[in-house]
Amino acid sequence: MASHIALLRGINVGGRNKVAMADLRDVVAGLGHTGVATYIQSGNVLFTSDETDTEALGKALETAIASKLGVQPSVIVLSREELARAVRDNPYAGEPNPKLVHAVFFRGPVPPGTAEAIEAGQQRAAERGSGRDSARIVGTTLFVHTPDGFASPTAAGTARNWSTVTKLLALCGD
Repeated sequence: MASHIALLRGINVGGRNKVAMADLRDVVAGLGHTGVATYIQSGNVLFTSDETDTEALGKALETAIASKLGVQPSVIVLSREELARAVRDNPYAGEPNPKLVHAVFFRGPVPPGTAEAIEAGQQRAAERGSGRDSARIVGTTLFVHTPDGFASPTAAGTARNWSTVTKLLALCGD
């Protein structure tokens, strides 16, 4: 059985789309997954499954969550190996404060135009004299370094700070 991490976007944020973690665990277990655990209230679910198609897992979770809990979050599922690759590939590994580094995960490849949008945003920030924030795409993950604070995440993915990313990987075990 393979270990997976489901990242739900947009739940328990600002009092909207409230989901109890116990209910979320029940929904995931109800799909036949095992070893179901949640981490913090922002929609991080660890589980094992015989299914290896992460896109199919994400779509099934979206459907089940909408049906059982009445909310419709986007769900991105990563294998343990995909999460480990993101941790290994972090271009900001030298940042001592893990809350200033975020990984934005997507279902599949980074959407077209993302690199250009990042470059344009960095250029605008530099023109305003506030060019300390930066972002880099490595593989299928967008890494964001935000020494001046995290603005708004990209719409197509879901972001987690580096503390959460590394904790999720640790919770997956070997």
